[in-house]
Amino acid sequence: MAPGHVAYGLGAQYGLRVTAETVASWERGLAWPTDYELTALAGVLWCAPGELLTAARTLREHRVAREVTPEELAGRLGMSASAYLRMEESGRWRGNERQSAALSEALGLSAAAFVTVSGRDEELAELLRSAVTTRWQGYVKPVSKLAPVDRSVVQEMLDRLHADYQALMVSTLSWSSTGAERSGASGDAGRAFLAGIVDRFWETADA
Repeated sequence: MAPGHVAYGLGAQYGLRVTAETVASWERGLAWPTDYELTALAGVLWCAPGELLTAARTLREHRVAREVTPEELAGRLGMSASAYLRMEESGRWRGNERQSAALSEALGLSAAAFVTVSGRDEELAELLRSAVTTRWQGYVKPVSKLAPVDRSVVQEMLDRLHADYQALMVSTLSWSSTGAERSGASGDAGRAFLAGIVDRFWETADA
């Protein structure tokens, strides 16, 4: 279906005044439909709303994929819809421990997905970079507080990441013959490792 056909269907079936240009902007990811528009779009295309989404990363995307309204989700979390929507719109989750557990259960979030929808990926990355480049033991508590993972598991993960990073730095120093080459190779390898530190952290959890 061309964007014009979709726009026509939205108007004919759901009374929505949507242009072909708007539909095209949704397709390209330049604009985002409202919850009702997304539901209507799914109806026109004969699919579920969640099927129109790529891998969900935000609170709103996870909620829409589960076909849960803000009011329904807020009720499960024990907070007002307005309070929940403020967090959804800001991209920063501020619920307490009980609400966080309820959110993960309601939306089927993994530990990694919870950190992402909480808007804390970069905060976690900073802690992990410090942990692997210094003494990791001092970062067990702050990482455990940020990521919903048992502290004993976090200890094992940080220990392994630290060992992997240090081994990488030593091995890259031995690859090159001159001091300048060794420094460059070590720096490139180290930066690449640190750039993907969050993904490595979750891969370590699954290993």
